[in-house]
Amino acid sequence: MAASKSLVIVALCSWLCSRSFAFEANSSEGLSRIGLKKRTLDFDSVNAAGISRAGDHFHLRKKGNTRRNPMDPEADIIYLKNYLDTQYYGEIGIGTPPQKFTVIFDTGSSNLWVPSSKCLFSINCYFHSRYRARLSSTYTKIGIPCKIHYGSASISGVFSQDNVKIGDVVVGDQEFVEARKEGFLAFLAAQFDGILGLGFRDIAVGGTTPVYNMVQQGHVTQQIFSVWFNRDPTSNLGGEIVFGGLDCRHFRGEHSYFPVTRQGYWQIDVGDILVAGYSTGLCDDGCEAVLDTGTSFLAGPTKVIAQINHAIGAVGIVSFECQTVVSNYGNQIWEFLISGLRPETVCVDIGLCLYNGSQHFSTQMDRTFYNGTEKGSSVNETALCAFCEMIAFWIQMQLKQQKTKDRVFKYINELCEKLPNPMGKSFVDCDNIENMPHVSFIIGNKSFPLSPQQYILKVGEDCSSICVSGFVPLDVPEGPLWILGDMFMGAYHTVFDFGNLKIGFAKAA
Repeated sequence: MAASKSLVIVALCSWLCSRSFAFEANSSEGLSRIGLKKRTLDFDSVNAAGISRAGDHFHLRKKGNTRRNPMDPEADIIYLKNYLDTQYYGEIGIGTPPQKFTVIFDTGSSNLWVPSSKCLFSINCYFHSRYRARLSSTYTKIGIPCKIHYGSASISGVFSQDNVKIGDVVVGDQEFVEARKEGFLAFLAAQFDGILGLGFRDIAVGGTTPVYNMVQQGHVTQQIFSVWFNRDPTSNLGGEIVFGGLDCRHFRGEHSYFPVTRQGYWQIDVGDILVAGYSTGLCDDGCEAVLDTGTSFLAGPTKVIAQINHAIGAVGIVSFECQTVVSNYGNQIWEFLISGLRPETVCVDIGLCLYNGSQHFSTQMDRTFYNGTEKGSSVNETALCAFCEMIAFWIQMQLKQQKTKDRVFKYINELCEKLPNPMGKSFVDCDNIENMPHVSFIIGNKSFPLSPQQYILKVGEDCSSICVSGFVPLDVPEGPLWILGDMFMGAYHTVFDFGNLKIGFAKAA
């Protein structure tokens, strides 16, 4: 996976609601409320807000709701604190008495970790709350060492066991990691202390059981949690996560549910991606998507991201290699395609790519942009192959629309200029947001459109504001794969059903 994947850092604050809502659970216990705060938007903070996941973090693994009385802590509500519309973070407690930590509730990972009092040689730890085992009467030592990678950073430490307080629920004897060393830059800038993973046990480092222990321990009867992200930057309320039920104030209509296709991540099948109603082509035969509350943006294959960013007028970088391939090999690619040759074999026949029996665009792009040279080939050779495959795909898409050759090559050269910059972010004109097209994801033959207001991140006010495209590049060897982060879930209230292995979406309210 591309190490330039812009990420988010998502998390929650414990604020349990005392009003009458509707949930999928029953309980006689009370609810508690915790107030929230919010940070001011600024450009420097946007750059500091992102963390890239590891290159091997996302890999494709091969292997109706009824609503009841919400006064039911088995439907345990946790309200979220919003940082820059890219970080949602909140509070949990670990130990007896509880030691407080702000964490991400991250569906893209499965481990819980917080800084340890024994984290002495990482400056990051001195800026965050640290867990002190000696102060907890319910602490149990495990001591097995581990390391968790997050792309631009990693943490290492040891496994421990203690009670974990999430809202009013106390999960007993929960395994977690005491981080004794943290990657320098990424976690230093973060507004959270640690991460609480809500992925499946399959991807948990050390095979530990996530906090779904709360079900086995009888704290919630419904094996679901639901997420609402408040995308209003002026609101003090950042959002909420509800364990064991739904908060019906935050969605309209019924949820549409789709099966989890590969257990590990919250992964589903998606179909085509449309821009202003027109196909981008890559996912005609289906793609995969991971719903990741730990990612703020919408990440997908570079050759589709370039099409989207071109359509919305995003500013990328001029790629000399891309335009060189168009200039030197464009006519050959054109002739091969109109003669009926498949796009994936064109670049092999031209001689820009070596056939190895499993030639794949995403593999080449991943090596080109993020890992430098591949064994036996130079950066330039790998880049030319990657750009050739991308250009062949673009030309094929234009041929389907019966465009003339001149119009096709004008468009292709423009796409070369719209390739995302090396950090993955592309900027747009804030004054043109109203004129930008809708971008729709087809999931289970149902369209889930995003308006420009929903996929553009605006930072600052008036003349000092900047606007960033929410579409960032992600190329993985087993793709094509999309990561649908907070921008998608900000538009669609999302239910994660780990009992029936399905995900539900309804329009957020």
